[in-house]
Amino acid sequence: AKIGEALGRIKNRFKMAKHFQCTVAQAHFSFKRRQDSIRRGAELDGIYVIRTSLPEPVLPAEQAVLGYTRLSRAERAFRTFKSVDIRVRPIHHWTEPRVRAHFLLGMLAYYVEWHLRQAWQPFLFDDETPGAHQDGSPVKPALRSDAAIQKARAHQTPEGSPVHSFQTLLAELSTVARNTWRVPARPNLPPFTAITVPTPFQAEVFRRVGLNVGPDCRQKDPV
Repeated sequence: AKIGEALGRIKNRFKMAKHFQCTVAQAHFSFKRRQDSIRRGAELDGIYVIRTSLPEPVLPAEQAVLGYTRLSRAERAFRTFKSVDIRVRPIHHWTEPRVRAHFLLGMLAYYVEWHLRQAWQPFLFDDETPGAHQDGSPVKPALRSDAAIQKARAHQTPEGSPVHSFQTLLAELSTVARNTWRVPARPNLPPFTAITVPTPFQAEVFRRVGLNVGPDCRQKDPV
């Protein structure tokens, strides 16, 4: 029994059980290789097959491969949705309508984040021109553009602005705040709002999403 228990741990660890035939008896253990299984595995070693029901004119082989590799975007979206930025879990709701509303708000938040990432690509480490592959082959690794490599090395944009991750860029922008002011000596004066003056970098980032945040924003009040 102990031999069988140890054998099971080894099989589960190396994922090679299908290639061996093992025999455990009283005070005896033996194994032999399954040559047919090993030969079939060797024939497919290093080959990954993508199968689709669509005919070749509708979805050529290269497009099928590109479509599969782009699943990484969906996986990144689920990671963002569940754990990285939005964090829809834990769900402190019990009724179905509230749970649905909770996830709807999370999906809308991700939609906003996606558009922010698109507008702020020059300030992020993201590649602004993705999609190139080595030797033009969709099955070979994707290549980062020269501009993205330069941003990663210098941690600066060509204009000299700092390069951020999405989280650090939000932290940089969070120092811009809208304050409500009241004048104690003039109680009859209605309160007014004012936004702290952003740095030139912050103002440019806000401008990319259509917000004119500057010294005159008290009247425009865009936030």
